[in-house]
Amino acid sequence: MAFARRETHHERFSLLLLDPGEIYFEDYSVFYYPVGLKLEEAYDRRQRGHLKVCSNSLLFDPQDTSYPILRFLFRDCTSIYKWMPPLMSKVGQEGDILSVDTKQVIEMKEGNVIAPYNFRKVSAAEFRFTLNYVSSNDVLPQIVKLFEASSLLKAERNQIVQSIVKARQARVTFNTGSLDSLYEKIILETTGDRITPLVCTPGRIVLTDSRLYFQPFNNADPVPVHKVKLSEIIRIIKRRFLLQHVGLEIYSSDGFHIYLVLGSESERNGFYKLLMGQPDVHLEDTEQENLTLKWQNGLISNYDYLMFLNSMADRSFNDLTQYPVFPWVISDYNSDQLDLTNPATFRDLSKPIGAMTEARLEQFQLRYQEMPDPKFLYGSHYSTPGYVLFYLVRIAPEYMLCLQNGRFDQADRLFNHIGETWTNCLYGNADVKELIPEFYSLPGDFLFNSQNLDFGCRQDRSKVDNVLLPPWASSADDFIVKMRQALECEYVSQHLHEWIDLIFGFRQRGEEAVKANNVFYYLTYEGAVDLASVQDPNERASLEVQVAEFGQTPKQLFTLPHPSRKTISAPVDIEKALRMSADLAAELNHSPSLTRSAAETRSHASATGEELTADQAGGASRGEAVSGWSRMDRLKCVRTEKLHRETITSLALSCDTKSVFSVSQDCTLKVYSIEDQQQLRSINLSAMALSSLAVMPDDKTVVVGSWDNNVYVYSVEYGHTLCTATAHDDAVSSLCWSNKYLITSSWDSTVKVWNFNVSPGSRRPAPPELLAELDHDTQVSCVDVNSSTTLIVSGTTDGTLNLWDMENDNALLHQLPLHVDAINCVKFSPDGNRILSCGADHFMRVLDVATATEVYAKDTRENLKCIAWNGDIILAGSESGSLFVWDLIQGSPLATLNVHKGTLSCIVVSEDGNTVVTGSEDRNIAIWRSS
Repeated sequence: MAFARRETHHERFSLLLLDPGEIYFEDYSVFYYPVGLKLEEAYDRRQRGHLKVCSNSLLFDPQDTSYPILRFLFRDCTSIYKWMPPLMSKVGQEGDILSVDTKQVIEMKEGNVIAPYNFRKVSAAEFRFTLNYVSSNDVLPQIVKLFEASSLLKAERNQIVQSIVKARQARVTFNTGSLDSLYEKIILETTGDRITPLVCTPGRIVLTDSRLYFQPFNNADPVPVHKVKLSEIIRIIKRRFLLQHVGLEIYSSDGFHIYLVLGSESERNGFYKLLMGQPDVHLEDTEQENLTLKWQNGLISNYDYLMFLNSMADRSFNDLTQYPVFPWVISDYNSDQLDLTNPATFRDLSKPIGAMTEARLEQFQLRYQEMPDPKFLYGSHYSTPGYVLFYLVRIAPEYMLCLQNGRFDQADRLFNHIGETWTNCLYGNADVKELIPEFYSLPGDFLFNSQNLDFGCRQDRSKVDNVLLPPWASSADDFIVKMRQALECEYVSQHLHEWIDLIFGFRQRGEEAVKANNVFYYLTYEGAVDLASVQDPNERASLEVQVAEFGQTPKQLFTLPHPSRKTISAPVDIEKALRMSADLAAELNHSPSLTRSAAETRSHASATGEELTADQAGGASRGEAVSGWSRMDRLKCVRTEKLHRETITSLALSCDTKSVFSVSQDCTLKVYSIEDQQQLRSINLSAMALSSLAVMPDDKTVVVGSWDNNVYVYSVEYGHTLCTATAHDDAVSSLCWSNKYLITSSWDSTVKVWNFNVSPGSRRPAPPELLAELDHDTQVSCVDVNSSTTLIVSGTTDGTLNLWDMENDNALLHQLPLHVDAINCVKFSPDGNRILSCGADHFMRVLDVATATEVYAKDTRENLKCIAWNGDIILAGSESGSLFVWDLIQGSPLATLNVHKGTLSCIVVSEDGNTVVTGSEDRNIAIWRSS
C-alpha cells in the first residue's frame, strides 16, 4: 500500500474539505443560530463551534458532530456584514454578530460520516454567527476582502490571496518556545509550503544547528510544529513540483517525513546546500547508483527497480500529480487459471496503452495528422490525480470528494471491476491510464469497501461495493500475489526495459516518441513551459491548473535504450518480496504518515538485494568465477620484487602463469619467473619510456609500445627485437592484442588497428600491417578490444569514451562524455556486454554495450589508475597505492590492500583468477594469491 488513510483526530475538520490548493487562514470561536427559526428559538438552539476563514470560503464546524459542517463559498454569497439584532434581544449580548447571506450552503460529514456533500439551495438565507472572543472589526475586513475577490478572475483573486498570505507571514514569527533546546542556534528562517496529497500548507521553515522545524501558519494540523533532529535525517531528495524544481523531501530514521516547497529553485538549492552543510547531517548510503546493474543481474525485483526509477523521476506518494506509475502487465482477466508461461497472458510492454488496439490508434493518428503544432496523440495521460484516486477511492474517499467537488463519480464510471477497467483502457476513447504500486504490494485493502461507503448503483442496478476480481483470483490478497508473480516472471523480466523506454527513457519524447506512438500533450513534459517566466497572471494560473490536473510525464532518466534484464536462474520468492516491497517504498519515496505506522517503515532491506544471492542471479561471469575471482576478498601478497628503476607501466602473464612480463619508464622490458623467483630477461628497447605491452599466445613474442612513437616486437626465445614499427606521430599510450589484431592508441589523438599474427613455430612474424586509423578530438589515454574482436573502446584525456564497430568499417558507434576528467583505463567484461572505466574524476563507471546506457557510477574518492575485472568483481589500483577489491553487483567493497608505497599503476590477473600481479610507481611488482 502506498496511500492515505488519515489518522483519526478528535476534530473532523480537514483541509481536504476545502478546494485543492485553497488556503486556510484562521478560525474563530462562534455560536451559530440555525437558519429558518425565529430569533429567540434560534438563540435557544444555537450551536457552539468554529468559523474557519479560508481563501475561497467560510466554513462552520459545529462542536456537536451530529450536525453537518457548513461551507459557504464566497462566490455563492450575496453579502457578508455585521448584523445588528433588535433591542432587548438576547441575541447579540454575547458578542458581535456576523451575517452571511448566500444562495447555497454545502453540508458535509453529518454525523461524522464520509459521504458526498449536500449542496443545498437556499433563498436569500441569512446565516448568523456570534463572535465569542473577538470583535467584528478584527474579522470582517479580511473576510470582506476575500468575498469581493471571489468575483475577479482567478489570477487576480490569487494575487489578493497571496497578499494576505504574505501579510500574515510577516506578522507571524516562529515560536521560539517550540525549540527543543535553549542552546540551539538558528541558522536560517524562511517561508515555504508543506506538501501532502491535494493540500499545500504555508508555514515557516526554521533550520537550527541541531534540528529542522516547520511551523504551519494555520492550526489545522494537529501538530503545531513539525521537527526532526538533523542527526536522524537519512535522506534528502530534490523534487520537481508543478514542473518547477522547488521541492525537497526529507526522511528521518524514526519515520518522520516532510515534503517542502520553497519560493524558487535558487531558494531551494540554497536551503539544500545549507542543510547538507550542517555537521549533524549524515545521510544514509542507499547505494542507488548501482541498482540498474543489480536489476540487470536479478539481485533486486522488478517492483523494487520500478520504485527506484519512479523516485529518480520525481514521482512521490505525497504529490498526486506525480504519483508513482506502474505498468499493466497482464491482459487476461477472464480465465479461471492464470498461465504465466503463455506469452498471450501478457500485455505488449513495447507499446503505450493508447497504442494497444489498432482501431483506436488509427483514430488517434488521424487526429494527430490534422492537428496543428504542438501535436499530441493522447489528450489524457497515463497518470493523473483523478486516475490515482479512481483506484484508491475506497481507502481515500475524502481525497476523491476533494478532487471531485464533493461528489463521487457516477457509479458506472467508478473502479468496480478489474477486467472492465482493463477493457476500457484498451477501447475507451480517452482512457490510457497505467497502474499504481498498490496493485503489486500487499495489503490489497484498496479493493475493499471496508468503510461501507455509498457509491450508488450502476445502470444494471448492481450496487458498487468491493472491486470485482478476475476468475483466477480467489481473494484480494491472492489477486495482489498473482499480479506480483506476473510482474516478476520471466516474460515480463525480459520485456520490462521496453516499458521503461516509454515512460522514463529514450522513447518518452522527441522523434522516438513519435515512432512509438507515445506523444502526450506538450504541457505534461518537463521543460515545456517555464512558469516562473510567465508574466501574465491569468496565463500562469491557467497553466498551473493544467499542470496540476492533467498529469505530468516523469522526468526523463535515459536518452538511450535501457539495457534488458538477464535471464534469472532462480525464481523470486514472491512472499518475501511482497514483505520487503513496503520497506523499499519507505526508503525510496514513501510517506509513513500516509499508509503505515513509523515502525513499519523503518526497514530498508530490500534495496540491498536480499531476494536473490549473487550466485542465484546468474550474473555476467558469476557462474564462471568459481576459482580465484570468487576469493578475491581473501587476496594475499606472497612476494614483492624490485625489478625497475622507474614506474612500472604495464604487466602481462604467460599462459601458464609461471612468468610475468613488465615494462617501465626506465625503458626496459623484463621477464620474471614467478616459479623460480628470479629475473629471466632485461632488455633496453628504447631511449624513451615504455608504456604498454602484450604477450602473444606462444609466450615467446612480446609487443611493446613506447613514448618514442614506436611499437617493438621482441622475441624472448631468441633474445632480440624482431621488428620496429613507427606507429604514431606521438607517444604510444596503450595497446592490446586479440585474434591477430593489434590495437594501439596514442597522444596523437588516434587509435590504429593493425593486422599482426604470430604463427606457431614462426621465427620472424610479419611486421604489423596498418588496417585502419580512428581519429579522436583529443589525446587517447587507453584502449581495449572485446574477446570476439568486434568492438574497440577508447578513452581520452577529456573524459570521452568512444565505441567503435570493427565489423562495420570501424564505424564510431557512440561518443560519450562519460567522465569530467581524463579516463585512465577502460576494460571490456569477459563476455563483452559491458565496459568498465575509471578516471581522474575519481569515478568508476559501467556502460551497457548493447544500449550505451550507463548502468553504474561510483564516486570512489580515489584517483584510480588501473582496473581489472571479470564482470562482477573489480580490482582497482589507486594513486595512493591501494589495491581495492570491489563487488560490483552487490555494490560493496570487499577489501582494501596496501603493499605499494607509490601509485599502483598496472594490474594483471591470470585467467583462472588465482594469481594477481601489480606494478607501481615504487618500481616493485607484487605477486598476490587468492587463498
